[in-house]
Amino acid sequence: MNPTMNANDAISGSLAECYVTLDGNRYKMMQLYDFESSASINLIDVPILGRTGKGKKPAGWSGTWKGTAHFNQSVFRKWFLRYKKTGELMPFEIQVANEDPSSAAGRQTITHTGCLLDKIILAKFNADDDLLNEEISGTFDDWDMPESFNMLEGME
Repeated sequence: MNPTMNANDAISGSLAECYVTLDGNRYKMMQLYDFESSASINLIDVPILGRTGKGKKPAGWSGTWKGTAHFNQSVFRKWFLRYKKTGELMPFEIQVANEDPSSAAGRQTITHTGCLLDKIILAKFNADDDLLNEEISGTFDDWDMPESFNMLEGME
C-alpha cells in the first residue's frame, strides 16, 4: 500500500510565531501576517573539456525575506531613524517557528541572523482603505534551524 499524508499533518500558517531581536530588544512581531524567507544557491558554470555542456558548481548562497504587516508598529522606523542620524545600521535577527498542535509534524524554528531591511515605509494613509498594511523585505547573511519537523509516518 502506498502511504499518504494525514490531512491533520498539514501545518496551519496562522499558528506561527515571529520574533525580531533588534538592538538587544526582543519583539513579538504579531503584526506580521505573511512572511517568507528563502536562500538562493549561487551556481557558477564549469567548462569541461570533452563535453558540449557546462557543469554547475555551488559558489555560496544569499538569503532574502519578505512579509506583509499591519501598519501599527514603529520598531523598524526607529531602527532606520537611528541609521539616518548616526550612520550606524545594526543587523537584527528574525526567528520564525511553525507548530500546529493537530499535526504530528511537531515544531520547526528557523533563526535568521544578519538581517537588514532593503526598503521601509515611513508614513502612509489611504482614506479608501479599511486597514493599513506595509510590505517589508530584506536580506539575511546566516541562518540556523534549532528545531526541525518530525519525520511523518510513511516518509521513510
